[in-house]
Amino acid sequence: MIDWKYKKFDELTNIELYEILKLRNTVFVVEQNCVYLDTDDKDLQSCHLLGYKQNQLIAYLRILPPGISYNEASIGRVVIHSNFRKHGNGIELMKTAIVKTLEQFDTDSIKISAQCYLLNFYSNLGFVAVGEAYLEDDIPHIEMIYKK
Repeated sequence: MIDWKYKKFDELTNIELYEILKLRNTVFVVEQNCVYLDTDDKDLQSCHLLGYKQNQLIAYLRILPPGISYNEASIGRVVIHSNFRKHGNGIELMKTAIVKTLEQFDTDSIKISAQCYLLNFYSNLGFVAVGEAYLEDDIPHIEMIYKK
């Protein structure tokens, strides 16, 4: 069972922020070998969903208000610690995020930029691909929309 925390940026403790950045850098910068500026100022306007197992941050994403990344509310920086993948934790993370996003912003749609290899994962959660694939940090991505 995952222990969820949902916080605005200014509610995060120093330790939580450190854990978030460490997990994001471990996966996105080191594991995926992407050199990019992870701290893009969008965190400041986002809500953060943190998932813990036995006091270890194993799942994370940020929820962005409409008008920050897209006209729609959006979900980004979706990450699961490598030791906790393939056990349904990503599905639980996204299902929790969808509910939180729809409630938080009283909206009926969510837009994401998904890595193409995860197309089926997001499709199974109700997201539909829109547009063509594109490269972001040398990784193929595609925009996807969730409609309530």
